[in-house]
Amino acid sequence: MNQERKIEVEEVTEATKPPKARVDDAPREGFERKRDYLAGFLAQKPQDDLPTDPGGNLYEAVIEAIKEIYDPEIPVNIYDLGLIYDVQISADNHAKVLMTLTTPHCPVAESMPGEVELRVGSVPGVGHAEVELVWDPPWDPQKMSDEAKLELGML
Repeated sequence: MNQERKIEVEEVTEATKPPKARVDDAPREGFERKRDYLAGFLAQKPQDDLPTDPGGNLYEAVIEAIKEIYDPEIPVNIYDLGLIYDVQISADNHAKVLMTLTTPHCPVAESMPGEVELRVGSVPGVGHAEVELVWDPPWDPQKMSDEAKLELGML
């Protein structure tokens, strides 16, 4: 501990610059340098959503038409009620709706599928509408949207 620390001071007028990195344009053996690895990615144009796919104009218009139909006993539209299981629109704009009812003994069991078919068929751009009524899986209140549950005081 008796050693003294000595600080040396060196006066410098200019710092030496480090050498610049060089990249040869000629590729080395087995390696190819790509100028822009994103060139192919950036050159791609985004694909437009088909109007018949979910999120497309025609698909969303069909969903909006279905949302205008209300269950006569429950003040909620049938889409938010969870009665619509699937909506498919073919390439030639034919719509197929897979739906159920709250119970097989529902008083609108005969008229509701026809109303859905008429409403979907009246959407501009839909060529033909078909509604298939299914009972499997059975409807239960868990199929309702949060908006429907809130409307009915279930949240």
